[in-house]
Formats: sequence, C-alpha cells, structure tokens
Amino acid sequence: MSKEEGKKVLVELLKSKSGHKQDVFRNIKEQFAIFKEELQDCVSKLRASLDDDRIRLKYTDKGDSEAHLAIGSDVLVFHMHSNVFKLAPNDFATQTSYVMNNPKNAYCGVINVYDFLADSYEYNRHHDVGYMICRIFINAENHFKVEGKGQLGFIYQNFMNQVLNADVIEEIILRIGIYSLEFDLLTPPYQVVSKVSVGELQTLSSNSKLKTGKRLGFQFQTDTDIQG
Repeated sequence: MSKEEGKKVLVELLKSKSGHKQDVFRNIKEQFAIFKEELQDCVSKLRASLDDDRIRLKYTDKGDSEAHLAIGSDVLVFHMHSNVFKLAPNDFATQTSYVMNNPKNAYCGVINVYDFLADSYEYNRHHDVGYMICRIFINAENHFKVEGKGQLGFIYQNFMNQVLNADVIEEIILRIGIYSLEFDLLTPPYQVVSKVSVGELQTLSSNSKLKTGKRLGFQFQTDTDIQG
C-alpha cells in the first residue's frame, strides 16, 4: 500500500467509523438525559403513593454522566460510560440481519446500573461494595438491549426490533427498582468477618473500613434466580 492509498483508507475510516461513534455518543447522552427525567418522574409518582416519610425516595443529579436514585435501603447509581463499544461477534444481536446488513448498528453507548447500600453513602463508607444490576446498550438508532440480573437478563434481548423511548425507559427503571429491593442484605459467611483490627473497630463509629455489601463473601451468580 502506498502512502497515498494509506492516507485515503485512514481518512475514510475517520469519516465512517469515528464519525459514527460520535453519533452514537451524542445519542447516548440524549438518552441518558431522558433516563434522568424518568428517574425524577418515578420519584414523584412513587412518593405520591407512599404515606411513610421514613422510606428513602430521592433523585440526585450527579453531573453529565451519573445520577442516583435512593430507594428504600438502596442507592441505584446510573452511570453513562464515556466510551462507545461494539457488540461482540458472538453476541446474538450481531447475528441478526439488522446488524449484518449494516455493521455500524453494532456500535453502542452503555449505561451501567449499580446497586449500593444507602448507608454506604450516608455514612461515607468508602470501602463498601456495590453490584452491577444491569447494563443497557443503545445504538445511534435507539435500538437497545439489556444485560443483567433476574428478569433484566432476558426480557430486553431483541436488539433488532426493540427501540428505546420514554415509556420503555420508565419500565426498565421500575424493573431495576424491583430487583434491587428484592436483592436483600445477607449476613456474610462467618469467616469473612471473623477477623478485625483495633484500628478498624476504632473507626467503626465514623468512617468504617469494614466492608459491607449485600452479598459480601457470597458468589453473586447464585442470585440470578431473583426475579424483578
């Protein structure tokens, strides 16, 4: 390949692939903004149906790429990834005519959703752990799929025909909330918490270094049968 030929190939790649990735990222930002709106709307609707002020229910905007939903004893963290990803060649979505006829459709932005204990944030327990509940892939045409736990792992798999909109986003948020509340805090195995240092106990009342998580010490895979 001559230098001129190489230059032409590189320019075409920049125009096609890099330009398309910019389209995907612009779209994921727009969709994440809708997620934020729907999170706020869900809080308003749920609060109107609750008569117990002790129950946590709060939306917090954490910037362009992150939003928090405090719900009960949980904080759900919605985080928009800053990169664009291509669905794996062995992913069922890439075997469909929708992607095979236009490989650009396999490029997606991603929103990851994590479940943390609300107390981890309230008491600044920085060593506490959270768990990814699902990740949402969205391409430039708003076709999407969801990988996740419980029902979130199989309901939203029809990438070829599923198109994201505000109603679907609200449905996804509700399913995420249901799963998180059914995903209970379990006592960790005794051997995980049987040793503790003097320093860890001394800091217990302020900023504890004793890790807490819903399934600390357990294999998270065992929770895949929890349905949302």
